[in-house]
Amino acid sequence: MLNNITLKNLKISAKFNLLLILVFIVSILGSGIALSSVLQGRAQNEVTSQAQILIQMVNAVRNYTQIRIDPLLAPRLETNPTFMPEIVPTFSSKEVFENFRKKPEYKNFFHKDATLNPTNLADKADTFETELVQRFRNEPNTLEITGFRDLPEGEVFYIAQPLKITQQQCLRCHSTPDQAPKSQLATYGSENGFGWKLNDIVSAQVISVPSEEIFANAKRTWILIMGLLITIFAIIIFLINFLIKKAVIQRIKRIEKIAQRVSTGDMTADFEEISNDEIGGLAEAFNRMKSSLRIAMDILNNQS
Repeated sequence: MLNNITLKNLKISAKFNLLLILVFIVSILGSGIALSSVLQGRAQNEVTSQAQILIQMVNAVRNYTQIRIDPLLAPRLETNPTFMPEIVPTFSSKEVFENFRKKPEYKNFFHKDATLNPTNLADKADTFETELVQRFRNEPNTLEITGFRDLPEGEVFYIAQPLKITQQQCLRCHSTPDQAPKSQLATYGSENGFGWKLNDIVSAQVISVPSEEIFANAKRTWILIMGLLITIFAIIIFLINFLIKKAVIQRIKRIEKIAQRVSTGDMTADFEEISNDEIGGLAEAFNRMKSSLRIAMDILNNQS
């Protein structure tokens, strides 16, 4: 009730300004939420796209190693005095990715074939990566896991895919120590990287892409665009308010002042509003009413 009375006591200009402010606030809030959603979606798509491209590149290196490099080097495994890691797809993909990371702008991109029981302990899965491998084992239909992870270098977006033993030749180095090349045993020992079986998921291939800067850029873009929108909305509201005052409020105020003079008996005041709009029609109606009032007063004065 109090709010209703307060609104009734406000002048038209104040009511109109209040309405404009409400429209302004609702418009800005709606625009801000929609824009934030769009920019966040674009940032998410950007980091996902980067991760997808990198994992495709890594898989291309792995496939090339299996198809082209392995047949060339496999016959030399038994005779070569030192182990040739280039025959291992994981080694090849890791080396290529490390060359990629040598550029400063890519130093916070990471790749790892996180393995529960690796031959090279540098590939051993940490606690987080172990959970990924276990999840792939428990959910055979899950082919990809994505999300965000905090690293010492900052927040990253990761994409993980399962690595399954699908070729018998992979077990040449990972079934039992007695089946492994002697050069492999000499380099890595006989304790790790054995006991693998065909169709086992032994690793999670994880690509991590730095995401903080991308989302920070999205936030800066949001702030910039919202600042421009607020400025544009404020200018539009100012112009609308100015035009309404000029075209409506001031004209109504002139009619109000003349009506007050007429109501106190000043019949010399004229409603001089000349236009074909509603306010002009109101002025004409007041002029006719003033004429009728003058005639009525003259009749009363003559009768007296």
